Amino acid sequence: MKLSEADKNEFIRHIRELLENEKILEMNQYIQHGNTTTFSHCFVVAYYSYMATLRIPFKFDTRSVIRGAMLHDYYLYDWHIPDKSHKLHGFKHPGFALVNARKDYNLSPIEEDIIEKHMWPLTINKAPIYKEAMLVCLVDKFCSLTETLYIPFLPKDIRQLRRMLNNKGFVF
Repeated sequence: MKLSEADKNEFIRHIRELLENEKILEMNQYIQHGNTTTFSHCFVVAYYSYMATLRIPFKFDTRSVIRGAMLHDYYLYDWHIPDKSHKLHGFKHPGFALVNARKDYNLSPIEEDIIEKHMWPLTINKAPIYKEAMLVCLVDKFCSLTETLYIPFLPKDIRQLRRMLNNKGFVF
């Protein structure tokens, strides 16, 4: 499924809100899975999550899906470098991401749920409450698997969206 121009514009409008704070671009400095940066990972998760909202026959808060997905790994450190502060990264990084996101953005309860609960079921006591958080959680697992196994899964639409954002002054 390709995005219509209206869908692309909606996606860009909500991502752009986040990119106006340059701190989010710091995620380009860190590798997430395989050779994918944390920024690219979150961008792809936001894209696929948004696409899923267009296909699944439920009403979703698309703004919260896009924003929550883009911020779900906003922890801003390299988890590959051993450090006591981020020991047990898989369990703890949603909390770090949520603290950082709260400092830099005004979050909705759905966005907070997405960020805090995206590692479920690993974080068994942090199950998603909202359908948007469950959706992003599932999309994140899929994207993480493809990145870890080096399976190329970057559709043309994502490259086009990145170019469109670059043309509007957001370089990443």
